[in-house]
Amino acid sequence: MGAIPKVDSIWMDGEFVPWDSAQTHITAHCLHYGTGVFEGIRSYETDNGTSIFRLDAHMRRLVNSAAIYRLDLSYSLEELCQAALELVSRNKLVNAYIRPIAFNGVYSLDVWPKDCPVVVAIAGWPRGEYLGAQGLEEGVRVMVSSIRRFHSSMIPTAGKACGQYVNSVLAVQEAQQQGFDEAILLNMEGNVAEGSGENLFLVKNGKLVTNDADASILMGITREAIIKIARDMSIPIEIRNVKEAELLEADELFFTGTAVEVTPIRQVGDHTVGDGKRGPITESIQATFFDTVHGRCPQYSDWLFYVSERQVIA
Repeated sequence: MGAIPKVDSIWMDGEFVPWDSAQTHITAHCLHYGTGVFEGIRSYETDNGTSIFRLDAHMRRLVNSAAIYRLDLSYSLEELCQAALELVSRNKLVNAYIRPIAFNGVYSLDVWPKDCPVVVAIAGWPRGEYLGAQGLEEGVRVMVSSIRRFHSSMIPTAGKACGQYVNSVLAVQEAQQQGFDEAILLNMEGNVAEGSGENLFLVKNGKLVTNDADASILMGITREAIIKIARDMSIPIEIRNVKEAELLEADELFFTGTAVEVTPIRQVGDHTVGDGKRGPITESIQATFFDTVHGRCPQYSDWLFYVSERQVIA
């Protein structure tokens, strides 16, 4: 998505502050040890105004991640959701990326963050396509990384924590340095896990296949939506472990995620996936997804939270 464009304000610890004032100190515990949790959320333009896609699910995951890492948010789910809605409204955002974060602030640099205050903030800014508009249409080139995804017994994969993304950074750096767009990581068992920040689906003989928590993946909010959409489209789905060799045997491959949305994969290493372009099932799912987030699919209207309405979120 490139450089972050500056907007007017950021929500920080219950108040809206100017962009340049939303700062923390160099001795913040999170900066040194990664002790924070975050979310990535998107808002979209619709005929009924700007809406945030699956705002409730994302904020629930933030709350759950905070509980895993023993971070006291001091704000309810409803307060966090309303802050995000107001943030989008105040900054006049439409198609935007929203980043809630909670982290241990300044007190001690002991590894144990006891008595460190928890800072909670939400930022948002206009966004572009994560892997490019061309990638959405033509697909991206990926490699299987030499970096393995950590096991949930090492770091809880159910949480979305700041520090754990060093694993992803290493993988995507390796891929970019070798001329690829993205990386696919294997887990400690040698099966397919996910991308550096995306879940993975493959299509074989008309069937959609993806893995689950046992594969050391983050259970994506967009992943969940795609499974629902595919089932409603009567596409057979199998949820199981995926072998590395299946990447090369697949008829179609695609990533899902808040940032990447639904992006086809046209090449894995030096192997061309299918006929080297976006496949028909990927294209159909992708079209329905974009119709959904832009408010053109009434059956999924409960996934949209309109900025102008400020719905109560239980």
